[in-house]
Amino acid sequence: MLRRLMTLTALVLTAGWLAGCASPQYLQPSPERTTSVPSIGQGQAVTVTTVDGRQSEQIGTRSGNAMSTSVITVEAGALIPRLQDEAERALRDMGFQPTTQAADGRPSLTLTLQRLAYGREDSRPMLDKARLESVLEARAENGGATYTGTYTSSLSQEFAVSPGFKKHQSMVERVLSDGLNRAFRDPELGRFLSR
Repeated sequence: MLRRLMTLTALVLTAGWLAGCASPQYLQPSPERTTSVPSIGQGQAVTVTTVDGRQSEQIGTRSGNAMSTSVITVEAGALIPRLQDEAERALRDMGFQPTTQAADGRPSLTLTLQRLAYGREDSRPMLDKARLESVLEARAENGGATYTGTYTSSLSQEFAVSPGFKKHQSMVERVLSDGLNRAFRDPELGRFLSR
């Protein structure tokens, strides 16, 4: 009787673990620019827009199998407003006055999330590796000219136990924050907007 009870308990725990691994995750990361930016503006208004240029909100699967049900999703509805807030904060710190209203002759900046991807790959024995990549594009227009910068960030991490929701969210925040840092510390971008 005790053996049957132990077997049943093990089966229930295994089924619960497998169900947890197979369930989708919907992340709501809050990336933040943490680097200093050049103080180059003199109060000029800059129209700033942030858009999602990804082909899908699904960034990958926890199993690494494309057919898996353990998909990881980062929805634009939560992420894009956060990126917009960080772009506006960066421009304010640079000495500009960010606005969402377009106007003739006003410099503009469009920040596009081109890619956000999560993949799994084999690492050392008993270890797996997760790889995240983000690509942000900053397209600035000023005086009839255009400046475009592309900023790629990646993060690889080994683990013995599959990461959970909080760890995945933290990893996505880190890679997106690095992308924001790369974009707004680009001296050419600031100089182009201020000329």
